[in-house]
Amino acid sequence: METLHPRVRLVWAVGAVVAAAVVGVAAAVVGRLDLPVPPWLPATLAVLAVVVAVGGVALAVLRYRVWRFEVRDDSLYLVRGVLTRTDTSVPFVRVQHVDTRRGPVERAVGLASVVVYTAGTRGADITVPGLTPERAADLRERLRDLATESEFDAV
Repeated sequence: METLHPRVRLVWAVGAVVAAAVVGVAAAVVGRLDLPVPPWLPATLAVLAVVVAVGGVALAVLRYRVWRFEVRDDSLYLVRGVLTRTDTSVPFVRVQHVDTRRGPVERAVGLASVVVYTAGTRGADITVPGLTPERAADLRERLRDLATESEFDAV
């Protein structure tokens, strides 16, 4: 099975640090304004910001160790999850379309994601993060071709 590019850990860690910064800013605002809040609230929010940052970085490392994917003969197979392990098999016949996505942090570190949209209502899309742009484009085209072939095979 294929692993993700190691720089995806940085993308995930930046997401956690941004969330921690939001909590930290909330702590600073609550501490500076003359609001009727308990005196321990700003300190609690500051500690929470540190916990979110440290926990998010640790989670990014753990997620990277688990995340795997494989293009099989008839499906895309993914394994992911730290606390709850999720194994997903997406049959090509269910694939509606495939996109590549590059957010600002992904662009900054030279990565992309492939998003596979499937027929169905619950969880109708699957994202494979942490790919180089070239690998993402290759995977997108391969999945598109396999989905097209499976559509003709099903008829």
